Amino acid sequence: MNTDQPDPPTDDAAPSDAADAADATTAAADPPGWLPKVVLFLSGQTVSLFGSMLVQYAVFWYLTITYQSGVIMTLAAIFGFLPQAVVSVFGGVWADRHNRKYLIIGADAAIAASTLVLALLMIGGFDAPWLIFAVLAVRSAGAGIQTPAVAALIPQITPTRHLMRINGINGSIQSAMALLAPAVAGAIYAWSSAVNDGSSAALVPIFFIDVVTAVIGIGLLSFVSVSAVRRAQDAQTGYFADLVDGVRYIAHHEFVRWLLVLFAIIFVLTVAPSNLTPLMLVRSFPAGEAQDVVNLAVLEIAFSVGMMLGGILIATFFAARSRVGLIIVASLVFGVLSIGLGLSPNVWVFFAIMFLVGLAVPFFSTPSMTLLQETVEPERQGRVFGFVGIVMAVAMPLGMVVFGPLADVMPIELLLVAAGILTFVVVGLAVWLPSGRRAIAAARAASTVAKGDPVAGAAVVEQAMHRDAD
Repeated sequence: MNTDQPDPPTDDAAPSDAADAADATTAAADPPGWLPKVVLFLSGQTVSLFGSMLVQYAVFWYLTITYQSGVIMTLAAIFGFLPQAVVSVFGGVWADRHNRKYLIIGADAAIAASTLVLALLMIGGFDAPWLIFAVLAVRSAGAGIQTPAVAALIPQITPTRHLMRINGINGSIQSAMALLAPAVAGAIYAWSSAVNDGSSAALVPIFFIDVVTAVIGIGLLSFVSVSAVRRAQDAQTGYFADLVDGVRYIAHHEFVRWLLVLFAIIFVLTVAPSNLTPLMLVRSFPAGEAQDVVNLAVLEIAFSVGMMLGGILIATFFAARSRVGLIIVASLVFGVLSIGLGLSPNVWVFFAIMFLVGLAVPFFSTPSMTLLQETVEPERQGRVFGFVGIVMAVAMPLGMVVFGPLADVMPIELLLVAAGILTFVVVGLAVWLPSGRRAIAAARAASTVAKGDPVAGAAVVEQAMHRDAD
């Protein structure tokens, strides 16, 4: 969805070589060696992410098949996300004050260590659910440090004009790993489950793989040279003052505030109910334990194939499209697909709609992250992404607190349909309220300026102000 604004006056006689010269100047201004840094950084994160995905799929499959309880899934969501919300309060500040590379390495190492401890305990015969929840909490806390640091480090080593494409490529790589991970996790878990008679020991091989991938990821990242961020404000400012400054910045930044609200809506009404789709698959389309594992893997693969294709489309055909337009359309599509999941007549339609859900995700996440990277000053990006992590980490388990227990007393299909209808209503309000219109106009202007056209950006803001005044 593009903004139809008149082009600023130009000199028709200007030679076409001027644009080529401008492009050459911009390319020459790119920092030397930025591409190898980005490739090495993304490679390390991809390897580490692959191991984390194996653990995520295997643990949730084990809990789903073993307990088939909405309450257990709710507890898994709470322990898997709420610690990230708490730690992100400080993680964003740390990402703006310290070297982001070392924060990522430290968080990755802590996550791997907790996973190794759980693996050793399970080998010793300890498999109480609270042990799994405890390790989920440690991994979530590590994500509270790692996630804002990663999100802020990408624009630190990537020229602004390449951000949308790099984010799109990164999304496609992660989706490819998400395509491979459930297949690998399913094969290893099915084999190990057969060997261990379905006990929790089936998780141990996957835990060891996660530790190895974390070590590889840390090793690759260690070769990336990253300096601490140069802060425009006083470097002696305390942690609490930095935190307050971040809160004030978000409170007075119309677009960031609006986007955080939209993130909360999507995570409560779309992501939380979607976490019940594995439970719905096992309950509504039962096929026996062995086939249930296969079906759960197919469900994740369908979602991941869609995400990979969506990331490719964003990085190529949609890289220059309106960031805000993509976000709004994707939000509404989530509502349609949630209803579709709830009305699925058979397992194959269910898989097909989950593929479409995955396809829609990059059209929401990639432009959202790119807009934040374009509009937020580098010295504040850590805190802003920290608060993004807080919103996501709180909203999802909050939604599960509602939808999880309800899933034990009413059909999950009905919950998905209701969540889809509510998504239409709330996203519509977020778009049509005056505050939403102002935020959208500001985001479009900032994106236009970031692309190197301040005149058009100013025109967008001025027209938006006139519309609101009317």
